[in-house]
Amino acid sequence: MSETTGTGLPGSPTSLFDHALQLHQLAPGEPLPRDGEPYPDDELHRRRRGPTAPEDRHSAGKDVALVLDTHFARASALPSELADAFHDVYVPIHQNGHIAAAAERAGRERVRQTGRWLIRYGTDRCAVTVGLALLAAVGSADDIPLIQTIGLLSNRFGPLAAHAFERQTGGVEALLWLAERVTGWGRVYVVEALCKLDDPTARPWLLRRACDGDFLNGYFAGNVATVAKLHEALADLDTDSEMVDHVGRLLHQMSDCGGMGLTLAHYPHSGAVLEAHARHVGLLSPTIERYFTIAVLAQHLTTEPPEAAGCTAAQQEALRATYLEVLDREEWTQAARAGLATDDNRMRWLADHRAPQLRLRAFPDRGSDAEE
Repeated sequence: MSETTGTGLPGSPTSLFDHALQLHQLAPGEPLPRDGEPYPDDELHRRRRGPTAPEDRHSAGKDVALVLDTHFARASALPSELADAFHDVYVPIHQNGHIAAAAERAGRERVRQTGRWLIRYGTDRCAVTVGLALLAAVGSADDIPLIQTIGLLSNRFGPLAAHAFERQTGGVEALLWLAERVTGWGRVYVVEALCKLDDPTARPWLLRRACDGDFLNGYFAGNVATVAKLHEALADLDTDSEMVDHVGRLLHQMSDCGGMGLTLAHYPHSGAVLEAHARHVGLLSPTIERYFTIAVLAQHLTTEPPEAAGCTAAQQEALRATYLEVLDREEWTQAARAGLATDDNRMRWLADHRAPQLRLRAFPDRGSDAEE
């Protein structure tokens, strides 16, 4: 197993791990630009496309397992022999029972060493994915830094990284580290794993940081509100502006995530959370994000029946009035107009789609002749 250590040969293709590490070192606390894409193997993969997913989804991963079984049956086989072995088979990016079973059939330490080598030195995304699947099945806490780094390429490797951390000691801390540094689908995978673990140590982060404003947050916003026991933490809004903003994001996502996740209509504490948010957000200074969030919620309360917001008719009218009063304050109006002047996408979208119905002072030219 001597090939489990060392570095790549001079002039050799860049490993995906090194690619992720180099980008991460440029901004250690931030997600990778464009999720690290394009990967170093991008051109090769476009020229040499592998097979698509089988129609029988239960058979996905069987071909990978067969390659692994054949490899591990040879005691002298080195991890590097798998570096280019998966181009002709479909490699699933999520946890897979066939691959996990192949990992369990072989010696655990050998499987670990193979997975580590493929992740650390693999220059092909298929081989690296298989390596990550092996560590997700039999890896140890020692593998956390390795998995975190490759997990930064989260659109491809987020699902297996999240699954690996679900079953490891120290997995919650590892997930929280990764969650701060991934967006898009990667954030969905990691936040869903945190919700599944339901560890009390993760609740402060879930209450304040889980939603980053991406449309895909709708898949987990309601689950976050439920698992983090948002309705029990509303008193914290008195002194926690970060939480007020995050509650606004949660409510925004839950107002428009039908078919994705839990909506306000089905969240049992919608009325109480909306009332708490409406009370506190108006006490803060205006920002473009706050204006946008309140306007979206006011629109929802204007155009949808009360049950769609999980509240009574009286609550709906009071909430709508509270939000509109904040939006029409002079300083909030000026903030919105400043955003529109700089062509902020959120203000532009409000001006084109929401403000006409709400008749907000920030957008008089666009809303003055709109129908109620």
